[in-house]
Amino acid sequence: MLNHVSIGVRNTAKTKSFYDAVLKPLGYRCLSEGEGSLGYGDQAVVLWISQTDKPVPADAASGLHFCFDAPDRKSVDAFHAAALAQGGRDNGRPGLRADYGDNYYAAFVVDPDGYRLEAYCGKVA
Repeated sequence: MLNHVSIGVRNTAKTKSFYDAVLKPLGYRCLSEGEGSLGYGDQAVVLWISQTDKPVPADAASGLHFCFDAPDRKSVDAFHAAALAQGGRDNGRPGLRADYGDNYYAAFVVDPDGYRLEAYCGKVA
């Protein structure tokens, strides 16, 4: 349904370090890098990140978050560990979320700009 999502940040260099580290275990990488912009995906850019003077203020109560598909549960764990190592905040440790589904394995973090992120794998262990 969605072709891509775009978010704004104040410092793309700082943001690149974070997203390079957390998306790598999920199989995603920076496919496009220009002055003040980054594009992430596996075969095509799905997440655009642009530098701006007025990014949308973080609001934990907004319900907004971005969920990335993960190839397996180990990659969900690695996503979470990388996020914490890169200055992100824990927002839900890796594990099964039985209230979401029988095999819903996910981890939740908040990136340094305040965006809420999730890595999800629905495969049986």
